[in-house]
Amino acid sequence: MNSIKSMSDKSDRKDDKKDDKKGGVSNVGAWAMNIISSVGIIMANKQVMSVGGYNYRFATTLTAFHFTVTAAVGYISSSLGYSVSKHLPFRDLFLFSLVSNTSIVSMNLSLMLNSVGFYQIAKLSMIPTVCILEWILHNKTYTREVKMSVFVVMIGVGVCTVTDVNVNFKGFTAAVVAVISTSLQQIYIGALQKKHNCGSFELLSKTAPIQAASLIVIGPFVDYILIGEVLLNYTYTAGAIFFILLSCTLAVFCNISQYLCIGRFSAVTFQVLGHMKTVCVLTLGWILFDSILTGKNLMGMFMAVVGMITYSWAVEHAKTQAAKSATIKVKEPLREDDVPLLRSDADLEYGKADKE
Repeated sequence: MNSIKSMSDKSDRKDDKKDDKKGGVSNVGAWAMNIISSVGIIMANKQVMSVGGYNYRFATTLTAFHFTVTAAVGYISSSLGYSVSKHLPFRDLFLFSLVSNTSIVSMNLSLMLNSVGFYQIAKLSMIPTVCILEWILHNKTYTREVKMSVFVVMIGVGVCTVTDVNVNFKGFTAAVVAVISTSLQQIYIGALQKKHNCGSFELLSKTAPIQAASLIVIGPFVDYILIGEVLLNYTYTAGAIFFILLSCTLAVFCNISQYLCIGRFSAVTFQVLGHMKTVCVLTLGWILFDSILTGKNLMGMFMAVVGMITYSWAVEHAKTQAAKSATIKVKEPLREDDVPLLRSDADLEYGKADKE
């Protein structure tokens, strides 16, 4: 019997290892999809929106196109049976879309009203903001190692991206709204998946149509306020349409991978490891667009990568320690010294019962 039990235990361990490997591959795939699609969409948008490209500077409207294509992909996938359509309360979907659209509009405002340096600082402040909001909303705490690695990532990315820093009241207000709303949006993605027990693509398929419809309505007006140009006056060329469609296609993968990564890990992990995109963009800018990489940039990129690696280790270490402490509490062994005490307690109880 013991030999059979030991054999079954070994087979269970092998199955667990196989599952872990499968999970590890899918996790790496999710991060790879997010980094590649995010870097790709930045490059495509640079061609679409830059003066040297097609000068399509309607950022909010372009985002509306992104969610329209994403919603269409979700509808087609559900219709063909490739994904499951799950009912979610409209109230939750509406609140999420409101927070998400606020994030998009305020981020564009922050970019317009602030210097590039202050805009980058605002983006970096999302990491501690997510940590604080997670602590307030979900009572989540972080180990000293995690906090230190987050600090190293922030310093590294700050060194390689922050240049001129000019602050004004309107820009500061837009940046504060952008940071809080974006942080809440990313926390909300994970919270909704857990609350309704739904997958990342299921949630995205439900939120994308609402965001697309609302942004198509308000997008042209927001863009007019931001850049002073009317969308209907833009002349679409074949090249502009191609790169807009390319941007929309990459946005589908970017949105899916964002929901996937946050659902599997956390908003903090998405923020920290997401800065790998910054490193990739700087490197590709140097390779493809002859951008200058200074020693300061290289030092900051190195610090950021070291911080990300340390963060990954710190998170896994915290999980291991938590699992060990939980196992010790659940499986507390019975010592031989406790047996006489248990017997004496039982005798006292019996004696007490006899007296009564």
